[in-house]
Amino acid sequence: INWLLFLFLFSGLIGRSWAMVFAAGGFKVKLYDIAQQQLTSALENIRKQMKEMEKSGFLKGALSAEQQLALISVCTDLKAAVEGATFIQECTPENLELKKKIFGQLDLIVDDHVILSSSTSCLLPSKLFTGLKHVKQCIVSHPVNPPYFVPLVEIVPHPETDPSTTERTYALMKKIGQSPVKLNREIEGFVLNRLQYAVISEAWRLVG
Repeated sequence: INWLLFLFLFSGLIGRSWAMVFAAGGFKVKLYDIAQQQLTSALENIRKQMKEMEKSGFLKGALSAEQQLALISVCTDLKAAVEGATFIQECTPENLELKKKIFGQLDLIVDDHVILSSSTSCLLPSKLFTGLKHVKQCIVSHPVNPPYFVPLVEIVPHPETDPSTTERTYALMKKIGQSPVKLNREIEGFVLNRLQYAVISEAWRLVG
């Protein structure tokens, strides 16, 4: 059985969408949050979206909506949540201290094989992961919002990230139907943001 832990502390669009993408790929997903109500709300939203997409013919994957929903469970205990996981995708707000706190907690309880991945859209891996015992297993997997409908994912390594971590993350993203792009090294704003900002700025200039 393919086990996938989806680290999820806030019931936002990115978190729910990632969970749906992984479930569509046939992976077991655990949603983690400190608040049970957040998890209950997330599951209700995911069920509603999957049912609507199945009805309209836009559901991803070979499994039915019910089969995909059966792959998603919830947990409010972090240690229990990571048990058996091979990949952890963090989706907290763009707050450096919060993310560092989460990865610091994970660093103490994961083994030497699990990949620790962040959905950050702008924080450099060197600011997120430096000093962690498992830094070689850390990487950024920056999605486009929402990941379920826009498959592009930027894979950005920390300077100390092991090449096998990058390759395993790339392979996983391909397996779940995403379109990953590997960056050889970190750079401010990554690539996608810098290109998007340039296009958006030019669009505003044209409007002006």
